[in-house]
Amino acid sequence: MAVRRSADPAKTRAAVAAVADWLRDERLPAPGRTEIAEAVRSTARTLAAAAPGAAVEVRVPPFVAVQCIPGPKHTRGNPPNVVETDPRTWLRLATGLTSVDDAAAAGTLQLSGSRAAEIAASLPLVALPD
Repeated sequence: MAVRRSADPAKTRAAVAAVADWLRDERLPAPGRTEIAEAVRSTARTLAAAAPGAAVEVRVPPFVAVQCIPGPKHTRGNPPNVVETDPRTWLRLATGLTSVDDAAAAGTLQLSGSRAAEIAASLPLVALPD
């Protein structure tokens, strides 16, 4: 069984701060895989803590998948409500640099199921440092 880790607000802020410049300006070189992974995982855990439940699965391959949003729990096969995106888009959502609607319109965020868009109510999760 996978180990569930809780969100640590201080570690989450530090992880996001480490990739903040790249999130603001895509022309900058991407941070290392380890830095991106830590920021993605910690913000996804923060979402799961902020909106506990198992009605929606948020996937940010290759780093993390979490369940969130109160409602019926899904246990087998493909979940009915899925949010999937790339790491940079996820972090921009988590920090409020982009919205769920804008990312979906741009094609960088896939929403499937009638409840997937409900994650918007829990975003942003962390503020970017100045």
